[in-house]
Amino acid sequence: MRLYAVVAAGGFRRYATYRVATLAGVFTNTVFGFIMAYTYIALWDERPQLGGYDMSQALTYVWLGQALLMTCAMMGGGFEDELMERIRTGDIAVDLYRPADLQLWWLAGDLGRAAFHLLGRGIVPMVLGALAFDLAMPRSPWTWLAFLVSVGLGVVVSFGVRYLVALSAFWLMDGAGAMQIAWLAGLFFSGMMLPLTLFPGWLGELARVLPWSSLLQVPADVFLGTYAGWDVVRAYAFQGGWAVALLLAGRMLQSVATRRVVVQGG
Repeated sequence: MRLYAVVAAGGFRRYATYRVATLAGVFTNTVFGFIMAYTYIALWDERPQLGGYDMSQALTYVWLGQALLMTCAMMGGGFEDELMERIRTGDIAVDLYRPADLQLWWLAGDLGRAAFHLLGRGIVPMVLGALAFDLAMPRSPWTWLAFLVSVGLGVVVSFGVRYLVALSAFWLMDGAGAMQIAWLAGLFFSGMMLPLTLFPGWLGELARVLPWSSLLQVPADVFLGTYAGWDVVRAYAFQGGWAVALLLAGRMLQSVATRRVVVQGG
């Protein structure tokens, strides 16, 4: 486990070196946060309590989305491009023979990336949003802790989806198309555009049971106090279930790909 802790720390330091990119990202998140906030204000003025949120909760949801956009990599931007490139060039064969688990290696690095983005690109937009608008901030430290746990589970779910998509490069000439489909689904079904509680009928029910809801909708509801007591545990179980399922699917696909590499190498 010490090896993977070092890899996670390395992932954190790697993204921390891009200071100008981080500042540009904070600026972009803040600008889009204000655009989305005023859009939500106009919408909630017409439809108070829309989706079960009051105005303050809706605005809080906006800024949580900006804080978690890169943390949970809803638009990609993590390890996937590098992993797909290593598969395309054949360098992945070296990785598979190393005395380290391939999936855990990339997961550790992605956790380091997520931790940096939560601190580097999440806090400042959230603080600016709180200064400009009346946000529904939790008063209990336990709510903050529950939120951070939910975010961590959301990051693992996001990794599981992106790892599966990246491994598709073993069978596709170019995994860019699959990656674009994945991040479009992530933006829509995570609740980044609109809370999933606003989706009508069967679409809303479907969206809430898909893994992408773990990236924003579930952590946001934990933060806003929609889940309380055992409801938080059930939310964790939902996220944890998807995390385990996706990691197991990734491990199975990794095993198939490994056998393919061995056969071709032999």
